[in-house]
Amino acid sequence: MGPPSPTKFKRTPILVALGVVCLLYLLLHSASSSASTAYSISSSSLRTASQNAPPPIDDLKSETGIVTFQLSTTRRLQRLFPYELALHKKYPRTIWQTWKYTPSDKRFSSKFHRAIEAWTQLNDGFTHEILDDDTAGNLVRQLYASVPEVVEAYFAMPKPILRADFFRYLILLARGGVYSDIDTTALKGVAKWFSYGVSDIVKDEKGDDTITLTDERAAEIARTIESDTGLVVGIEADPDRPDWHDWYARRVQFCQWTILAKRGHPAVLRIVSHITTETLRRKVTDTLDLPKSKDAGSQIMNWTGPGIWTDTIFEYLSDIQVDTDWHNVTGISRGKVIGDVVILPITSFSPGVGTMGANGPEHPHAFVYHIFEGSWKPANERNIGG
Repeated sequence: MGPPSPTKFKRTPILVALGVVCLLYLLLHSASSSASTAYSISSSSLRTASQNAPPPIDDLKSETGIVTFQLSTTRRLQRLFPYELALHKKYPRTIWQTWKYTPSDKRFSSKFHRAIEAWTQLNDGFTHEILDDDTAGNLVRQLYASVPEVVEAYFAMPKPILRADFFRYLILLARGGVYSDIDTTALKGVAKWFSYGVSDIVKDEKGDDTITLTDERAAEIARTIESDTGLVVGIEADPDRPDWHDWYARRVQFCQWTILAKRGHPAVLRIVSHITTETLRRKVTDTLDLPKSKDAGSQIMNWTGPGIWTDTIFEYLSDIQVDTDWHNVTGISRGKVIGDVVILPITSFSPGVGTMGANGPEHPHAFVYHIFEGSWKPANERNIGG
């Protein structure tokens, strides 16, 4: 066999070269397409992350950073718990309570057993949840996993009372229903809260209390109020005296030992966002610890307690009705509706305190009795008030 034909010899390198060029083109095109796709996915992921992640915690060292951080938290909580899905529906028939131990624990006080039995017996058809501290913490992790700064704030709190305060807002925002401290006892079922103020008389067009309602009409109005109501709060204190600030955090103070709320209510969302931001601000500025003095009680009142709760309610009410403040609710003896909030007078959640116009537990409009255990206080300060 002779040497290869010159023509065949020359064509082979050309074909090989063309094959290599084609292969390179395909590889480069494939790499280019993959890179383009990867970049697109990466950008989308980054955009999603920026929407879901809070600003850096160090931003809380500046006033501007505090505002930005709280706004970011608020927006993500609104997406997670949209209030519009809950309004005009029935409130969740769940009663939430927390304590150090569950009722099955031998250390659970017998007086608390009697109290929780009243809640259960007077609220047929309700689910009654009593959570210990560990269960409450695990629930916070689960419900707020997509808003991690809330979880971080909860576990950063230096005292159990702060976490207990915070938890009531967290559970009502995420699930809704009724929260009530373990040292409260129900005097009437929750359904009666909505008939208060309409079961006897209502005002006529001139504002006179002249129209007597039938039971059927009262029940109808109560159902309408429930549908249109997203939050029920009661007045804890209404001290008409010049030294009120020596005894209470606010001139008119709303109690937070008992609250009814529908899921996602804006006022509850507002306080969750505020407490989260304030707690993490304290963490980043190394000011989490409470003072070892009576000032600790004042700080608790204004960090998670009835002081900041009252401020939040009035802020929300002012968004509905301009310039709403304590003057609008002081001295009320009947329930008052402002927007989607029902405000109950002092007798409803604070009967028997013996001052500020409160009637006794036997009054028909007394709904919840508070034992005032005050377990977070020093022993010599317990059972003398909130």
